[in-house]
Amino acid sequence: MTTTPEALPSLPVTFRPGRTRVILHTLGAASFVTITVVALVLGGMSPAEKTSFVFTAALFWGVLGLLARPKVVADGEGVTVVNIARSRRLSWAEIVQVNLRPGDPWVFLNLTDGTSMAAMGIQPGLARKTAIRDARALRALTDAAHTQPQN
Repeated sequence: MTTTPEALPSLPVTFRPGRTRVILHTLGAASFVTITVVALVLGGMSPAEKTSFVFTAALFWGVLGLLARPKVVADGEGVTVVNIARSRRLSWAEIVQVNLRPGDPWVFLNLTDGTSMAAMGIQPGLARKTAIRDARALRALTDAAHTQPQN
């Protein structure tokens, strides 16, 4: 695929699975409200038991919030990959290749140290066309960074 400089997104740019985030946060909020209402309406429970229901609901929403956390932020210096529990900053020079093959759950970045890193912020689950577009944009940004003269 040949990409012209005009097709490159302007930096900084953030890639994230929008629909997935909306669904996870909506599910978390709805679950929290439902469990909290049930805990307050049920009779025969002590205040500690009701509090444990609310705490469990908040914990569940927190886990869903972690699942909604992934994103990939590209700027002039490189890429920040934020996955569920970890975040890593990569310079453009560290990224050898951007891959999104059929059946992959998210983009993988091949790195200069010979390893591969998941970039969960670009995932084709609910928005395949958007993920493909974002993967192509990240690939084009990586290619453009590699072809720029180094200062």
